[in-house]
Amino acid sequence: MKLNKYILPLLALFLTLSACEKPFDELEKDPNRAVNAPASLVLKGILNDMYDSGNSPSGFSGVTYAPWGSEQRFNQFFASNYNYYATNEYSWTTTNLNFYTLKDVLKMESEAKRAGAADVNPYSALGKFFRAYFYENMTRRVGDVPLTDALKDQANLTPKYDSQKAVYIQILKWLDDANTDMAAIIAKGDNTLGGDFYFNNNLRQWQKVVNTYRLRVLISLSKKESDTDLAIKQKFADMIGNPTKYPILTGMADNLQFIHNGVQNKYPRNQDNFGQNATRENMAKTYVDLLVDRKDPRIFVVAEPASAKIAAGLKPTDYAAFVGASSGEDQQDMATEVLKGQYSFQNRKHYYTSYVGEPVFIIGYPELMFTIAEGINRGWATGSADDYYQKGIAASMGFYGLKDGDNTVTFSRDGGIANFDTYTVKVSMSDYLAQTSVKYAGNNATGLTQILTQKYIAFFQNSGLEAFYNQRRTGVPAFLTGVGTGNSARIPKRWQYPTNERTTNADNLKSALTTQYGGTDDINATMWILQ
Repeated sequence: MKLNKYILPLLALFLTLSACEKPFDELEKDPNRAVNAPASLVLKGILNDMYDSGNSPSGFSGVTYAPWGSEQRFNQFFASNYNYYATNEYSWTTTNLNFYTLKDVLKMESEAKRAGAADVNPYSALGKFFRAYFYENMTRRVGDVPLTDALKDQANLTPKYDSQKAVYIQILKWLDDANTDMAAIIAKGDNTLGGDFYFNNNLRQWQKVVNTYRLRVLISLSKKESDTDLAIKQKFADMIGNPTKYPILTGMADNLQFIHNGVQNKYPRNQDNFGQNATRENMAKTYVDLLVDRKDPRIFVVAEPASAKIAAGLKPTDYAAFVGASSGEDQQDMATEVLKGQYSFQNRKHYYTSYVGEPVFIIGYPELMFTIAEGINRGWATGSADDYYQKGIAASMGFYGLKDGDNTVTFSRDGGIANFDTYTVKVSMSDYLAQTSVKYAGNNATGLTQILTQKYIAFFQNSGLEAFYNQRRTGVPAFLTGVGTGNSARIPKRWQYPTNERTTNADNLKSALTTQYGGTDDINATMWILQ
């Protein structure tokens, strides 16, 4: 049977109109682009964001643990002497927040469920930890942040801000729930976790990290120890008193740390970039003086003796040969002194002869030891603060390969990385610990300062901005200021909110600023946790 000549055009028109009746969200889908990904693949991106979530326009990323970056200058571990590339100023503006990563956390959880996972599964347990981790990173940078109304996509594009106190209450709950869930999953024998390049999918290791991190959060709230809603002291005591329920890191092998592979990810200081940054950055006085004053052998591993001191007759293994520049010094003056050989550089052998470098702690064992020591010093738990204090020091010394007896140290012969000389230095942990400045003075203010000082020393080129956050909370050590640090010789207490919050959520941001800081997004304003 022949079709009428009018039927075929009408049929084509009908098919075209039918296609046009599809919803827009169906038509906009790209058939060549995947819309789903295994939870294990999404996890890899989140884990990478834990280490470095990318630089913001103002130079600050949401989370940055990479060593030798701007964060470590703000920790006053090293200083820039060449302003074409960087300054030592604390003239901060905005910071990135971590909502994109938190959306990935939601995606990871939903993909695990889509693949048939139980309601409580390894990805959901890790999801609670990631929520706590990234929210804590955000709130301690700016103050109040959207939480209750956040991450609802089209349902709420202008979320209200939760108070910093409410955010911390939720963070502590997430961490407690993550620990409970992980214990249940481990007992069940659920081994479905995949994509974990930190611990090779070992949930027991993650459970230790979760609880160690929770202790970090608790100690960061020390100014709120009398707040009954937070119950900081009780939570801290419960954790220290029940290691079976709350397992924590037991040694350096348990560290959550980033290891550079020397191929795709090279350690930031290596032989390839020696000519680019080795002489425009020198050691900072805040850090160097603490080591020199305590005759601390870690100085021999991390720094070079100042060439002018050697020319004046000091030996390379004399502590007085190591000199740091004040972060507050005028940068041009610093550059002039560097040319004269007055300041120490980074140790050439340790930092510029390997693509792998040293592991970079995200959450580390030495920090944990000092955190527990601090809690005991403050009366939050029973035990010997001195024992934990000494374990923290020993762990940090061991990280640099230092041991009792003879140790070989290496310095550049001429400031480069081709010719080195080795020296032998004797190390005695008992002698080091017996010094008045180091020997634990007891559970008092002096003892607390000693704990915090050693914690700062152990943070060198590790743990991102933890050294800064601890100093902001406690005032230890005293940071140096001056024309070189800018900001009217003040160390700022926070960052400004992201620019996109001003354009997309202006009313709620204005309300949050009014509640917290009198309406001004001031980097020198004091947030709730510091009051």
